Amino acid sequence: MELLRTRASNGKLEAPAPDDATLAEILEAALRAPDHAALRPWKILTIRGEARDALGEVFAEAAKAREPELDDEKLARTRRKPLRAPLVLVVAAVPVEHPKAPEIEQVLSAGAVAHGILLGLQAKGFAGMWRTGAPAYDDAVKAALGLRPEDHIVGFVYVGTASVPAPDMPRPSVDAYVVPWHGR
Repeated sequence: MELLRTRASNGKLEAPAPDDATLAEILEAALRAPDHAALRPWKILTIRGEARDALGEVFAEAAKAREPELDDEKLARTRRKPLRAPLVLVVAAVPVEHPKAPEIEQVLSAGAVAHGILLGLQAKGFAGMWRTGAPAYDDAVKAALGLRPEDHIVGFVYVGTASVPAPDMPRPSVDAYVVPWHGR
């Protein structure tokens, strides 16, 4: 319960990221996400080292196509985004047709995988930040990552070791969001 109560995103990340064995352990646990009909409608791409530079180029090209007037400084900032952490995990929903598991459930399942990754990172002493932004919804970015237009990037999970403690954020109270329902 303490892990769930203290989970926090942290965007101030540095090396090291989990090694391959530790990452595999984290992902194995995260892949236990709820999954109606056991479709496993997920794909997780791991991006380390120079591949982060290549992802930055993909982000920059897509940004320039979306906004041709984008100035050089904003383009450079976009290009550097994948360098904010030593590891970037692209968590995607790859929906399949199924009579009992609608697409929304498959996307939510991929979101549960991303949340499981964040919990696993924290349990292993690492930190992460789940981000989306325009690249997550851009078909050119999806294509460059080997995804289909109908797939959904649910998040770019930036992974590493916290360089500073996570910011102390106000936590929601149960009373503010949980309402008893007693029928009509």
